Amino acid sequence: METVTYLVKLGELTLKGGNRKDFEERLVQNARHYLERKRASVRLVSGRMYVEGPEESVPAIEYALSHLVGIAGWSRAAKVGKTMDEMKAAVIAEAERARDGGKRSFKIEARRADKDFPLTSYEIARDLGEAVYERGILAVDVHAPDAVISVEVRERAFVYGPTVPGHRGLPCGTGGRGLLLLSGGIDSPVAGYRMLKRGMKLDCIYFHSHPYTSPEAQKKVEDLARVLARYGLGTHLNVVPFTEVQQRIRDNAPVDYATVLLRMCMMSAANRLARAIGSKCLITGESLGQVASQTIENMTVTNSMAELPVLRPLVGMDKDEIIATAKSIGTYETSILPYEDCCVLFSPKHPVLKAKVAYTRELYDRAGLEPLVEEAFLARAHSRFGWEE
Repeated sequence: METVTYLVKLGELTLKGGNRKDFEERLVQNARHYLERKRASVRLVSGRMYVEGPEESVPAIEYALSHLVGIAGWSRAAKVGKTMDEMKAAVIAEAERARDGGKRSFKIEARRADKDFPLTSYEIARDLGEAVYERGILAVDVHAPDAVISVEVRERAFVYGPTVPGHRGLPCGTGGRGLLLLSGGIDSPVAGYRMLKRGMKLDCIYFHSHPYTSPEAQKKVEDLARVLARYGLGTHLNVVPFTEVQQRIRDNAPVDYATVLLRMCMMSAANRLARAIGSKCLITGESLGQVASQTIENMTVTNSMAELPVLRPLVGMDKDEIIATAKSIGTYETSILPYEDCCVLFSPKHPVLKAKVAYTRELYDRAGLEPLVEEAFLARAHSRFGWEE
């Protein structure tokens, strides 16, 4: 049975020093996790990862590589012997595929990792390019080619065409564990994805206010958690019932403080869950100045309730940048479904923009919110989503 080979280029972890091996081992472990029972092998040699399997495993391999965090890119490669004749045959076949795909010009990029090979990288590229040119398959253009054909001479020779961009970043699990405050909007799933790219393992917490928020709103969040699980090798979603908390805020606090008080309650509940599951930080989708609750003063009030670092990976991004990421990872179409979560429930028309910590905390205590937050936390529901869902 013919074996298919994928050559995977590592990303940021190649810049690591003495602990690089730990990052590489975790990356290989994560790739193997995706490919369990898929008849595919994973190995890492000299800065390249190789994934191999039969043709029937191609969909599983490409799914794994398209969700694996920590790689710069990947290509399906022809693995041939280290002779010029075998490399020429593979390069010609790749050039013909490029031509059939509408390409008109090419160049060869060669890399000689095996320094015992008799030709230099330049000589390899020159001779292989000449073989394509002489057959009239494609025109040569070394400055702006339509197609780049890459050749790497290692323990074997590898010939490949286009490289599919990877997600870069660091392998999931190398950056500790964080708790994402996940809503049904566009921002928080993107914040979670950005922390996954920093190697963080994610759990999620969502606040639901039945009957004011619909079952469709909760399903929307569950679907967003499923998408994040594909990049993060699974995740856990904790749903906290917040109806009584929000009613208490509505009935016992100034209307313009409703949103910032709700954020404080969310932080308090997130503290409890983080302690219970061993998370080292809280993660939100806030972007400075985007809405009233995200002024620096109001975020300071929110932070006053946090017992752990609060990471805001979107804090300096604008909405267009966030939307572009949401579209690229597959959360955007779900996030814009017209089912609102509790964040917009009882939202004031004119919210406070520059709340003070001391005064807002006084309102929080006067409304008796902490016991209700504790009750809501104890009543939470829990679901786990695997990476295959």
